[in-house]
Amino acid sequence: MTLAGKEDKIKLFLADDHTIVREGFKRLLSLEDSFDVIGEAEDGKDAVGQVLEIQPDIVLMDIGMPVLNGLEATRRIKENSSDIKILILTAYDNEQYIYRVVQAGAHGYLMKNIDSSDLFRAIHSVYRDEYVFPESVRSILEDEIDSLPGNFHSLTDREREILQLIAEGNNHQKIAEKLNISVRTVDTHRNNIIKKLDVHDTANLVLYAIKNGITILPR
Repeated sequence: MTLAGKEDKIKLFLADDHTIVREGFKRLLSLEDSFDVIGEAEDGKDAVGQVLEIQPDIVLMDIGMPVLNGLEATRRIKENSSDIKILILTAYDNEQYIYRVVQAGAHGYLMKNIDSSDLFRAIHSVYRDEYVFPESVRSILEDEIDSLPGNFHSLTDREREILQLIAEGNNHQKIAEKLNISVRTVDTHRNNIIKKLDVHDTANLVLYAIKNGITILPR
């Protein structure tokens, strides 16, 4: 069997302030033929600069980093390049982080003690544009999803389309380019979505999209 060429591999970037952790992840990821680690950074500011320059497919991002924390780094990356996917890897199992991770635009939140096989599956899932959360976190999200209002059918086709693009991490400029409309029109549609759904932040818009099958929360 011929292995896939390097151009077919999932390009990964590691952002963690501990050298030994980055080295460990690099060794672990090297076991999977479909991965290629193309860069690394030890602080959030450096991560943002490098990631926007070399454009990896997925960034494995720590939360607690110097200069710029991982959540702010995630937000800045997504604002400037919405196609890059972020998978948060952290030692903190904190409910407060869940909403901040979603709001920043990350595609997943995993604990650093995850099994290698689960990590590999998570990376492939995120590459397919799926959201990845551990069981404990997913149960919290599902409780929030169940509490959201159910007036999805009040949205127009265009509003549903824009809601999907927002949930997939696209900023307003990117949405405007994809739909060939103005940023101002995107803003107007987003405001209408917010009013109709009575949902007032990006994190809850993503949860609403999951609830209505626009974005999938994997089992």
